[in-house]
Amino acid sequence: MPATIRILSAGAPKLGVGRCAEAFTGKTGNPVDITFATAPVLRERVKGGEAAADLLVAPIALVKDSTAAGLVVDGSAVTIGSVIAGVAVRQGAAIPDISSVDALVAALLEADAVLYNEASSGQYITSMIEKLGIAGQIAARSERLPTGAAVMKRLAGGSAPREIAFGQITEIRRFEGEGVVLVGPLPAEVGKKTSYAACLLAGAAAMEPARTLLAFMGGADARKIYAESGLEAAD
Repeated sequence: MPATIRILSAGAPKLGVGRCAEAFTGKTGNPVDITFATAPVLRERVKGGEAAADLLVAPIALVKDSTAAGLVVDGSAVTIGSVIAGVAVRQGAAIPDISSVDALVAALLEADAVLYNEASSGQYITSMIEKLGIAGQIAARSERLPTGAAVMKRLAGGSAPREIAFGQITEIRRFEGEGVVLVGPLPAEVGKKTSYAACLLAGAAAMEPARTLLAFMGGADARKIYAESGLEAAD
């Protein structure tokens, strides 16, 4: 039996990574097992030697740090694309104006709840809200959940008429049709774009099959899959 290739991946590019793995298995017969986690959890597991994976898909900054620490095979990283932070509301709710920073601030001050995650993307939202000078005004209505998926499920299951959620656009699109509507990206002045890369972990058990999958993830077929899943081309 072919060795199972294990991937430890951030959640933001989940759809693209999952579809790429399915295409690879269909082409080669090699099974792929994927575990998704937030970027802070990825960092902790890789640094602690608890990745239990052959490939890592993570923000480029984490890949670079892990490479410098000898935890990732030097030169193995393949950029797969970028995700952009956006805003979502519940299906059927009024669409807020987020066309400018001032409009976004007004929408947040009027919101019944402001939802975002505890991952690195949520940490950015925390920082953004503080810089906008409204952290104290919306603190009682702010709610943080463990993952982007948890945020979208909470939004879809809510009842208040003016709830606003932040998330990566790729994550929001996964829940469109399930009670969530994408409003759009953050205004350019406060926008956030995060690029992701796949790389080979130094302790990979299935080293050679993982190298084959990594090569596939950097190829033309995979890039088409990424684009169809909502990943932006990396700068």
